[in-house]
Amino acid sequence: MGKIIVFTDTHMEPEVAEGKLNPDVQLQKGIAHVNEFNADADRVVFVGDLTDVGDKQSYNMLRSRLKDLKIPYHLLLGNHDNRENFLEIFPDIKLDKNGFVQDVIETPEANLILLDTLNGPPYNYPESHIGKLCEKRMSWLEAQLDRSGDKPCIIFMHHPPHDTHFSGMDLIKLAEHEAFYELIKRYDNVHHIVAGHVHRTISGSHQGVPFSVFKSTVGQMPMLFDAMACHLEVNEPSAYGIIFVNSDSIIVQTEDFELTDLKKLQS
Repeated sequence: MGKIIVFTDTHMEPEVAEGKLNPDVQLQKGIAHVNEFNADADRVVFVGDLTDVGDKQSYNMLRSRLKDLKIPYHLLLGNHDNRENFLEIFPDIKLDKNGFVQDVIETPEANLILLDTLNGPPYNYPESHIGKLCEKRMSWLEAQLDRSGDKPCIIFMHHPPHDTHFSGMDLIKLAEHEAFYELIKRYDNVHHIVAGHVHRTISGSHQGVPFSVFKSTVGQMPMLFDAMACHLEVNEPSAYGIIFVNSDSIIVQTEDFELTDLKKLQS
């Protein structure tokens, strides 16, 4: 059995506005919780929006905080990130042949396919908030699915490749969502899709493929489905995801880690 922890939308930033949750403090809490209660996990995947504005100082903060994590980790990029600044602070990160932050992690149970959906450079906001899988990235994904054969694959990406019924967020989902599903439906090996971006726990299936979207470690999207604003937040508990990959199943859990003090519950 494999066990994967998923963090998303950490939005690290050096200066936090009054009244907002501090991303650094929230990540400290999350990492401490994982180290104490889920240290048996095989790896942690951070599914993009690592920082709030893609600045080097925030990436340095993240790198320093990740030193506390006792489990191997993998980092993906989201629309709030900056690929050039990220690579300067994390020069050892694995890239594909075209320089995108993409990789395949082979585990006994499944191949974990990590996608780079950052639409930049250039970073022309607000257009660059939309997810992007250019022809080069799509070809890379096709090659990994083909190479995986019958082995189950789990795709990790920042932008959901389908609507979530949050109107504002659906405008900035993956732009190539139709081509994405046309590709993966040619294969029978994609067993799950994991995304972030929406700051909300969402699960279901699209075109027969199961998916999970996880909450942020900072503010969460309010349940206002028709709101067009994409930066609305409510201070609901922060969370991370837990994925159990078995030979015959994928089980997905959400840990609202600020609500859980297992030591008190077990005493």
